[in-house]
Amino acid sequence: MPASKKTVRRPLLVTSAALLSLSLTSLTTVTTLTATPAFAAKPSPSPSATPSATPPATMSTVGGELLGKPGTQAALGSDAPVLPKGISARSWVVADAESGEVLAAHNAHWRLAPASTLKMLFADTLLPKFNRDEEHKVVPADLAGVGAGSSMVGIKEEETYTVHDLWLGVFLRSGNDAVHVLSAMNGGVRQTVADMNEHAEELQALDTHAVSPDGYDSKGQVSSAYDLTLIARSGLQKKDFREYCSTVRAKFPGETKKGKNGKKSRSSFEIQNTNRLLTGDSGLDSYQGIAGVKNGNTTNAGATFTGVAERDGRVLLVTVMHPEKDEHNQVYKETASLFDWGFKAAGKVQPVGELVAPKGAETSGGDTEPSAQAGATASPSASASGGAGGKTVAAGASGGASGIGVALGITGGVLVLLAGGVFLVNRKWPLPELMGRRKSGDE
Repeated sequence: MPASKKTVRRPLLVTSAALLSLSLTSLTTVTTLTATPAFAAKPSPSPSATPSATPPATMSTVGGELLGKPGTQAALGSDAPVLPKGISARSWVVADAESGEVLAAHNAHWRLAPASTLKMLFADTLLPKFNRDEEHKVVPADLAGVGAGSSMVGIKEEETYTVHDLWLGVFLRSGNDAVHVLSAMNGGVRQTVADMNEHAEELQALDTHAVSPDGYDSKGQVSSAYDLTLIARSGLQKKDFREYCSTVRAKFPGETKKGKNGKKSRSSFEIQNTNRLLTGDSGLDSYQGIAGVKNGNTTNAGATFTGVAERDGRVLLVTVMHPEKDEHNQVYKETASLFDWGFKAAGKVQPVGELVAPKGAETSGGDTEPSAQAGATASPSASASGGAGGKTVAAGASGGASGIGVALGITGGVLVLLAGGVFLVNRKWPLPELMGRRKSGDE
């Protein structure tokens, strides 16, 4: 959907030096911007793969120099809303899913334990490899190595599941058992982890190092709010990824049992998505316009979450990692606050960085006919709004919430296509058929 241009008053660059600030009311540095920052993609300065207690003084500058600085980065226009108070997360990012512009960030490249949000990388890597109707009979070796205390969907040995069943288990129940079965189908955990790390490098998610395919706490396993946002944006270009991450509830195959008459029968049971902004929870309403993506929680990572939401035709991505406040559903509450701010601030702030294109990308300057990328729903893209470094500021949507109801078709954004073995990137990409499912069923 074409974005109308808007004149933006000279913004203020706001940088908070507080490393783990529980409030954004105290801002230590205010600088007037006189030029648009260049968002160059640069390699990481070889940081440690061990999560640190405080953000390093030097972090990756992939996506822009400001994103490599510790603290809060936001370039607010005079009419822009203030950042929400009480955000306690160690790291967070608010980005426009369409243009890739990072509207604001806090310790964007701090390498932290990702928990099950790493399953987004797992899915983005493996989804194109299997037909959803393919069947697999589970053998004991498939479930070997599933970590103690893992979240499980309830897969049973010697039972047969479709790939579609397994992906529902991954996305809805964050089932590590489903992850391990799919990994076995891909040649094993070691091969799958290698594939994930290779894909992360292609996406320029250079803060990310996978050790386990499911996000289970493992030494040296890290990602960042920036990378998780980048990975989610890539995954959302795949039709199946959009479907699974936005499904609220579905039927999952149970165990085959033999009746008194000797006949075998197999029932099913209902599973529900663990994304509380999608389903709602006690004291927490589902977020209007939410359409995925993935949550996580482990001892080392704390709570992590990446979400995508639409309001009045604008699509935002928000990632929140490890809130310091230990309150029920805190990661979702902070995500919702950042979404609210992002929808109000869009068009009133100057971006502080961008979500970069994949490593081997070529940039298209106009409309592009889609290719048949595995797992992707493609349609002609809207016209490009400049090259990879374009800084077009779109008119902001009002604060009104329209929600997505049962189905949400989103236009605009950056369409990544696999054509002739090369990524073709437009500055606009559609996310068609982004579903917010509110009913039972496994369709």
